[in-house]
Amino acid sequence: MSAPVDDGKVRCGWGESSQLYRDYHDQEWGRPLHGEDALFERMCLEAFQSGLSWITILRKRPAFRAAFDGFVIERVAAFTDADVERLMADSGIVRNRAKIESSIGNARVAADLDRPLDELLWSFAPPTRPRPRTLADVPAVTPESIALAKELKRRGFRFVGPTTAYALMQATGMVDDHLADCWVDPRG
Repeated sequence: MSAPVDDGKVRCGWGESSQLYRDYHDQEWGRPLHGEDALFERMCLEAFQSGLSWITILRKRPAFRAAFDGFVIERVAAFTDADVERLMADSGIVRNRAKIESSIGNARVAADLDRPLDELLWSFAPPTRPRPRTLADVPAVTPESIALAKELKRRGFRFVGPTTAYALMQATGMVDDHLADCWVDPRG
């Protein structure tokens, strides 16, 4: 994995190790994301990432999108046991039966929510706070991610514990954990 060419911009350290990470850091991570299916995709991918490196998920994201029918909630909710077996045989994705089955189950829960998934997730976004100064200042969990995980579990979602919930909050711009000196302004 080759490092990207220096463009003079200051980034969060993790965003410099490869061009794929740089593009994700610069164009997606921490930018406010809305939409039922878009947020469902991120929820699923964060769950699949659990125990793995995020670069693994980024590399496999196109295959995940194809395998999970674009992460359209209604379509994934209709997946059958045959789809589980199809996904288990797909070498383009992470073949973890528990994560596959939880993604399908989570789609069914999302499809039956009494409020939009977007509204539910964003209701746990904390007030704006100062950006962290160093990577060591970035928490793994927060009171908000603990509360979000608890509410998602109460509603029947699986594989979305407090750490995964916080990673989801970071990735979708519910919190801005770009470092203080990072050039990216997700709000502007």
